[in-house]
Amino acid sequence: MTFSPVVLLEERPAGNGNVIGIATLNSERSLNSLSLEMIDLLLPAMRRWAQDGRVIAVFLQGAGEKAFCAGGDVRRICLAVRENGIEDSYAQSFFTEEYKLDYLIHTYPKPVIVWGQGIVMGGGIGLMSGASHRIVTETSRLAMPEITIGLYPDVGGSYFLSRVKGRLGLFVGMTGVHLNAADALHIGLADHAVAGARREAVIAALCAVHWSVDASQHRQQVSATLAAEQAPELAASELQQREAALNRRAGSDDLAALYASLTAPVPEDPWLNRTAQSLAKGSPTSAALIHRQWLRGASMTLEAVFQEELVISCQCARHPDFIEGVRALLVDKDNAPEWQPPRLDQVTEEWIAGHYVAPWQGEHPLHTL
Repeated sequence: MTFSPVVLLEERPAGNGNVIGIATLNSERSLNSLSLEMIDLLLPAMRRWAQDGRVIAVFLQGAGEKAFCAGGDVRRICLAVRENGIEDSYAQSFFTEEYKLDYLIHTYPKPVIVWGQGIVMGGGIGLMSGASHRIVTETSRLAMPEITIGLYPDVGGSYFLSRVKGRLGLFVGMTGVHLNAADALHIGLADHAVAGARREAVIAALCAVHWSVDASQHRQQVSATLAAEQAPELAASELQQREAALNRRAGSDDLAALYASLTAPVPEDPWLNRTAQSLAKGSPTSAALIHRQWLRGASMTLEAVFQEELVISCQCARHPDFIEGVRALLVDKDNAPEWQPPRLDQVTEEWIAGHYVAPWQGEHPLHTL
C-alpha cells in the first residue's frame, strides 16, 4: 500500500532562477478538509518559503476538482470530546495551529495564490481569505455554515465578514448561505475568476513570468498574469441581485429583531427562503455569538480577532451545541441536533459571556502572533 502525504509540497522552477512553492491539500475523500496533520506539514513549509529567497510566490490548491477545502476537521474534535470529555486537548491544539496558519497567510511577505475551486467552506475560507490573490472558478461554492453545527464563523471571520460592505457579511454569517463565484467576487471574498480547466496553465504562466528583482513588484506581476486569463461565464450573483433587500433584512443591531427578520419566511423567493430555514434550524447560541462577533470584529485588529476567536472556539468545544451539531451532521448524520438552549430567547447574557473566558492557565497560546 502506497503512502501519500496529506499535503504535497513542490518547488516549481520559475523565471530568473526563482521557484514557486506549490502546496496541495491531498485528501480528496474528505474533500480536503483541513486536519491537524495537514497544518503540521503546511505551516512549517509556509514559514520556510517565506524566508527562502528563491521562492517568489506560493500557490495553494486542493487535490482533485471537487473541493479546495471543505472546512476544518471538526469531526475529529467531536469524537475526541465524546471519548475523553471537555478537558481533551485536541480542540485547543487544532484551533491554535489553524489560526497560526491563517494569520501567517494574512501577513505573508510574498504573494499567496489560492485556487478556490469547488467547495470552499469554513476552514477553507480561513486559508483563502488572507491570500493576496484569491481565485474562484465556475464550480466554486463558498460558505461559512457554522450556524448549522453550533459554532460561528471563526478562522478570522469576525474580521473579514465585519468588513464586507453594508450588512451582507452579517447575512452570510448568520444564515450560512452558500455563495457562488460571482457572490464571492461581489463581496470581496475572491479577487479573480478563472476557468477551472486552466489551473495548470495558470501555474505555468506564473512560472514563465520574468520576475522583477524588486520584490514590491511581485504582487502586481501576479495580478497581471491572472488578469490575462479570460474570465469564465459565471452564474449571476444572488447577493447582488438582492443587495438592497438583504441589507434591510439584516438591518437591525438588536439580536431578537435581527433573528426575527432573517428567519421570516419568503415563499416567493426559494433562495432567500432557504437562508431563513437554515438560520431557524441552526443553533441559537451560535446565532448570538455570530451577531456579537460581527459587531465586535469591525473595530478589532486581525491579531486580536484570532486571539479572541481561540478563546471562543475552545469554549464552544466545552459547551454542548458544537459537539451536538457536529454529531448530528457529520458523525451520526441524523440531522436532528438538540440545541441547548433550544430557543434564542433562552440564550442568556451569562451563557454567552462564558464563551469569552479563557479555558487555559497562563499565557495565551497565540500571544506571539
